[in-house]
Amino acid sequence: MWLFLAFLLVPLIEIALFIQVGGAIGLGWTLLIVVVTAVLGTMLVRAQGIQALGQVKSSFNQMRDPSEALAHGAMILFSGALLLTPGFFTDAVGFALLVPGVRLAVFRWARSRINVTTFSTHGQRPPRPDIVEGEYTEVDPDQREVRGPSGWTKH
Repeated sequence: MWLFLAFLLVPLIEIALFIQVGGAIGLGWTLLIVVVTAVLGTMLVRAQGIQALGQVKSSFNQMRDPSEALAHGAMILFSGALLLTPGFFTDAVGFALLVPGVRLAVFRWARSRINVTTFSTHGQRPPRPDIVEGEYTEVDPDQREVRGPSGWTKH
């Protein structure tokens, strides 16, 4: 139901804002603002996306929990989609998600509402590189079926 309301209300809000802003400053300026915010938003999203990707890589390299960095990356991606969508409301939400403090607040709110289960390999011995695990079956040489050469040897 929330998704239905979002798809219904967001376009209505955008239409109302286009009418209000277009009536106040004119069609040309309104369209210019929409194009400029899309271009500026794309540049900001690209820069912050590269930074977020670096934080995700750092989290993996240092064996830290990458959930916050991944969430920031997802919010930056969502911000880019909002900024490319023509409209003032979506631009405002998109630019808000580019602010690290806003993303952190959204992440903390989401984390408080989501139950995450984790596991750890702490206490287990790391595998030795000279040991190969596998299963085998011992065959009695007297009961073994004799066949021709396997093709893998030069007999």
